[in-house]
Amino acid sequence: MKAYFHTLGCKVNQYETRAMAALLEDAGFETAEYSPDTPNIGRNILVINSCSVTGESDRKMRQFMRRCRRQNPEAIILLSGCMPQAYPDKASTLSDADIVTGNAKRADIVSMIRAHLETGERIVDIPKHTPDCEPLSIKKFEGRTRAYLKIEDGCNQFCTYCIIPYARGRVRSKPLEDVKAEAQKLADAGYTELVLVGINLTAYGRDCGLTLADAVETVCAIDGLRRVRLGSLEPEDMTDDVIERMAKLPKLCPQFHLSLQSGCDATLKRMGRRYDTALYRHICHQLKAAFTDCALTSDVMVGFPGETEEDFETSLNFVKEISFTKIHVFPYSKRPGTPAAVAPNQVTRQQKAERSRRMIAAGEQSAEQFFRDYVGRELEVLCETPCPDGTTDGYTANYTPVHVAGLHTAGTFVTAVVDRVENGVCYAHVKA
Repeated sequence: MKAYFHTLGCKVNQYETRAMAALLEDAGFETAEYSPDTPNIGRNILVINSCSVTGESDRKMRQFMRRCRRQNPEAIILLSGCMPQAYPDKASTLSDADIVTGNAKRADIVSMIRAHLETGERIVDIPKHTPDCEPLSIKKFEGRTRAYLKIEDGCNQFCTYCIIPYARGRVRSKPLEDVKAEAQKLADAGYTELVLVGINLTAYGRDCGLTLADAVETVCAIDGLRRVRLGSLEPEDMTDDVIERMAKLPKLCPQFHLSLQSGCDATLKRMGRRYDTALYRHICHQLKAAFTDCALTSDVMVGFPGETEEDFETSLNFVKEISFTKIHVFPYSKRPGTPAAVAPNQVTRQQKAERSRRMIAAGEQSAEQFFRDYVGRELEVLCETPCPDGTTDGYTANYTPVHVAGLHTAGTFVTAVVDRVENGVCYAHVKA
């Protein structure tokens, strides 16, 4: 029997999909990715790993699942992930799914599927989170030159716009010995770059007396790895001590995705964020001082309820000051069940669109300047995607995108010299 997987959402979801696939493979199932172009899968399994970060995410997931059911009337559809965990009552009514579970019982995916195959009965099993990290692990990450390694789950922040603490529970850290063992397996499988991910990655160890630096030191000590990269980071646990310890690790990539959300203190306060722009600025200065060629990327929200034009201008100017190499800009979207969804002074769609445009333009301008400083320099590039025009796309340690002349095997490293920059991409030739 074959199991198909479709993943919605973040890098953590992608890791968890791979972990569920590993469980099914160990039980004798074949696995494959599913896309809307996949032919009718017949009497096989389709696992949809859902995201629930916005109301739009839920709408798209329901739409996708309805389409899957129409195209695959005989398939066994299993819905997992954040949407069922955050809204169990709503998820239980989604009749297109034969099995519904959340984020707390994925390790039992095999037994749930077998129970459904035996009885034909619909299964809805969405237990609450336990105090321990879910026992999931992977040994490979197919189709990738780098592998994700989840080391943390949960969030204690309860920002006023976010449903994630309800979907993910409180902070839970993977034991260091498990982190080490899984990282070693991935290195033994040939991966030279690992990305450490979590729902609130910087909170790693908060529940067991450790810090993120302990996990990074452990993984960087693994033989065979050349690069260790960090996923999205929340600012408040990026202390001077953590930065100082991590700066001593040559394998750690000098690229940090430090979530901002807004560069206006008044907006940050309404969001329930636990830092202000002064602390954020300090962390950025510390990172740039500690890491050569440090690249800072971020998420920026526009149009949060109550954001005035003056608030937006303040946020825009702060973004320009930090000089990010990349920012993901997104308009505020109501998330039912959160305080912000019913807050007064909601910003109009037109205002959000205009502010998004201006913020994106500012991010593109700072990125272009950052990349132009690399013209004429030698960069180590991890080759990833051979292109039809006879070139190869890849990334440097600080995640600068490089278009390298010539075809190179995915997963190999080359030394390239940057010739020019166009549209946020460095074009380079391999050093003779």
